[in-house]
Amino acid sequence: MKKAMTAALALSFGLMAGVASAETVKVGIAAEAYPPFASQDASGAWVGWEVEMIGAICAAGGLTCEIVPVAWDGIIPALTAGQIDAIMASMSITEERMKTIDFSDKYYNTPTVVVGTKGMEMDATPEGLTGKIIGVQVSTVHQAYVEKYFAPVAAEVKTYQTQDEANQDLVAGRIDAIQADSIALDAFLATPEGQACCEVKGTVADDPAVLGLGVGVGLRKGEDDLKAAFNKGIAGVLADGTYDKVTAGYFASSIYGN
Repeated sequence: MKKAMTAALALSFGLMAGVASAETVKVGIAAEAYPPFASQDASGAWVGWEVEMIGAICAAGGLTCEIVPVAWDGIIPALTAGQIDAIMASMSITEERMKTIDFSDKYYNTPTVVVGTKGMEMDATPEGLTGKIIGVQVSTVHQAYVEKYFAPVAAEVKTYQTQDEANQDLVAGRIDAIQADSIALDAFLATPEGQACCEVKGTVADDPAVLGLGVGVGLRKGEDDLKAAFNKGIAGVLADGTYDKVTAGYFASSIYGN
C-alpha cells in the first residue's frame, strides 16, 4: 500500500453553472486505501464506491466538492481545524464522535464481521474468541467494540494503522482473527491470499452505542447550511436512482441498510 501522498492531491467534481456553490467544499477521505470504498488506481486517481458517491451527493446537494486525502487518525482534527470541510471516509455515526463533530444523515450501513484463519474453530462471540489474537484498525468503531467485548477474553488485541496491515498479519499467521466492516473484508477475501487463508467466522452482535447508526458525512458543529446541503444530496441520490446505479457497479445488493 502506498504510504506517501501528495499533499495537494485533490479530485474536483465540477457542477453545472447555476447550481455550484460559491465556495469549494473540501471533502476529506482517508489517505490509506480502503477498497472497494476508496483507493488509488494505477494512475494515482482515487476510485471506488465512496469516491463516486461523493461526486453524486455533492452534485445533488448543489455543492462543488474536491477530495482531499488525510491520514485516518488525523482526519477529525483536520476537520475541526478547518483544513477540510467534511469527512466522507466510511466514518460511523457514534455518540462519542458526536461530542466533537456533527453528522449528516447516514448514507450506508453494513454489518460488522470477524474473519479468521481457515480451519481454526471460532465464532464472532467472546466465547468463540477466547484465547485468540485479534487484530483491528486503530481509531475505529471496531477497535472500540473489540476492546469492550473481546479484549477481556482474548490472548491479545493488536492494533494497526490501516486495515490492510491487519489483513496482512492475518495472512502471515501472526494473528488469529480480524474484525471490520463486512464489505471491506469481502474485498480482502476476494483476493488470492484472502481466499487461501481466511474465512468469515460470523457477524458480531450489534451494539449501536459502539458501532454507531451507520456511516454519515462528518461536519463541524454549527455548519447547519452545509449539513442541510449534504442531507439534500443524500436524499436526492436515493430518490432518483443514482444511489442504486452507483452501488450496482460494486455490490450485488444495496448497502444502505435498515
